[in-house]
Amino acid sequence: MEADKDSEIWYAMRATYRREPDAMRLLEKENFGCFVPMQYKISIKKGKKIRVLVPVVHNLLFVHARPSELKRVKSQVAYLQYITDTRSGQKIIIPDNEMQRFIAVAGSYSDHLLYFQPDELNLSKGTKVRITGGDFEGQEGIFLKVKGARDRRVVIAIQGVIAVAMTTIHPNLIEVIK
Repeated sequence: MEADKDSEIWYAMRATYRREPDAMRLLEKENFGCFVPMQYKISIKKGKKIRVLVPVVHNLLFVHARPSELKRVKSQVAYLQYITDTRSGQKIIIPDNEMQRFIAVAGSYSDHLLYFQPDELNLSKGTKVRITGGDFEGQEGIFLKVKGARDRRVVIAIQGVIAVAMTTIHPNLIEVIK
């Protein structure tokens, strides 16, 4: 699914050897949209506990750019690579609406979000839902039980790349999408 050459599309990419901050700076300098899912972790520096914002999955970033411009920049930067679908070998391109939903949730940097590799969840067992209130009002996802959580959660997935499970949401704030 290669989009027409002059429109911007979202690509799932890797920045090898944990160079996602370098890649983000470079891509933002080129005026590309970038997103790296981040999360706060507690680390100890000089004997003190501090909260540090770190990438959820090292080497993963999402880039919003025109294919021709991204190809030009990528040819100059060896550590920037496309993520491809293992079955088809095609570059993974994420639809705008799916990416906007993912950014709305993952961009909150909440400690209560759980992240999963695509093969860790069986999304077909869940129910498609829309959140009707709270911080994530209007978001759509799959409502299912995830490991590491007592109750069911709403999951937003980027097919073949990553999935994020939201914090516990009261059942009154969820409506099933038929």
